[in-house]
Amino acid sequence: MNKNKRQAYAVNIHAGKRAVASSWGTGRAVARIPRVGGSGTSRSGQGAFGNMCRGGRMFAPTKTWRKWHKKINITQKRYAVASALAATAVPALVMARGHIVDEVPEIPLVMENAVESTKKTSQAKDVLAAVGAADDVEKAAKSKQIRAGKGKMRNRRYTLRRGPLVIYATNDGIEQAFRNLPGVELCCVDRLNLLQLAPGGHMGRFCVWSQAALEKLEEIYGDNGKRLPHATMINADLARIINSDEIQSVVKPAKGPNKIYLPKANPLRNMDALEKLDPYAAEARRAEIRAQAVRAQNKDDLLAKKRAQREDRKKFKAQGKAFYEKVSKQGEVCENGFTIE
Repeated sequence: MNKNKRQAYAVNIHAGKRAVASSWGTGRAVARIPRVGGSGTSRSGQGAFGNMCRGGRMFAPTKTWRKWHKKINITQKRYAVASALAATAVPALVMARGHIVDEVPEIPLVMENAVESTKKTSQAKDVLAAVGAADDVEKAAKSKQIRAGKGKMRNRRYTLRRGPLVIYATNDGIEQAFRNLPGVELCCVDRLNLLQLAPGGHMGRFCVWSQAALEKLEEIYGDNGKRLPHATMINADLARIINSDEIQSVVKPAKGPNKIYLPKANPLRNMDALEKLDPYAAEARRAEIRAQAVRAQNKDDLLAKKRAQREDRKKFKAQGKAFYEKVSKQGEVCENGFTIE
C-alpha cells in the first residue's frame, strides 16, 4: 500500500544512442559491437550503444510503464484498518512500537470535543502536556536528523520518528494548531489512513481521540456501516477449551509414545537371539563353549607337563654325553697298543 504513492521514473530513451555507429561486421578480428565511423578523432572506431561501452546506454533501460502501484481489495484494506484501530487500544503494542505513554492516563486517550476548537499551537502543546502526551512529542523532536543517502538531495532531507496521531471529527482549527508540532499527525475519522495507524506495517500507533470522533466509529463500523471481520472464536483461550470436560469426554484418548524397537540381533552371533529361536541349539552351543574352555585348560596343563619332561630329558642327555666322553678316552692299558697272547 505504501508503494501506491510512487512517481514513475526512467532514463531518457535517447541516452547512449545519440552516436552514429554501425558494426564493422566479421573478418576484421574485432568485436561486432557498433562502432563510431569517421577518422581523425579519438571517437572514431570506438564502440557505441552497448552497455559495456563508454558512453553507451544502460542495460535494460528503465521504462515509465513499469507496474508502480499495487491493487488491494477494498475489503482487505477495511479489515487492515479495523485491525490497526484495535491495536491502538492495546497498551503493550503501543509501548512496543516505541511511544512514551508512561504519563498517559488511559489508552486509547479520549478527550472532550473542545480540543477540536484549538486554534493556537501553544494551546495544543498545553493540551498534550496536560494529558501526558508531550513526552512522545519531545521524543519525536529529538529524533530529527539528516537522512543517510541521496534522499537528502531530493526534498526529504530529514528523518523524524512518529509521534501521536490526533483523530478528530470536525476541523474547527485543530488541524492548524497541531500540524506544526514535530511528529504529530492529524486525521479525520471519516478518512482513517492505514499508513498513519500502522506506519511501516507496525501496529500500535499512539492515538489521541476527540469524543465525537470515537463516537462516530460506531456509525462507521456499526450495524449499518462497514462490515468488520467476525472473530473465528468467541473464547480465544484454546487450551481451556481443549481441556474442558465437554471436549475431553468425546475425543479419543491421547496416543502414547511410539514403540521403540530394538535392532534385530543376529542369532549366529547373539546367544539370546538364538535361544529365542532354538533353545536346544543355544544350549548345545553353550556346552561346546564350556568344552572348549575345558580343553583349553587341559591343553595348558598338558603343555606344562611336556615342557617339564623335556627339561628332564635335557638333563639326562647331558649326563649321558659326559659319561660317553669319559668312557671313550683310551686308558694306560691300551696306550702302546693291545695284543692278545
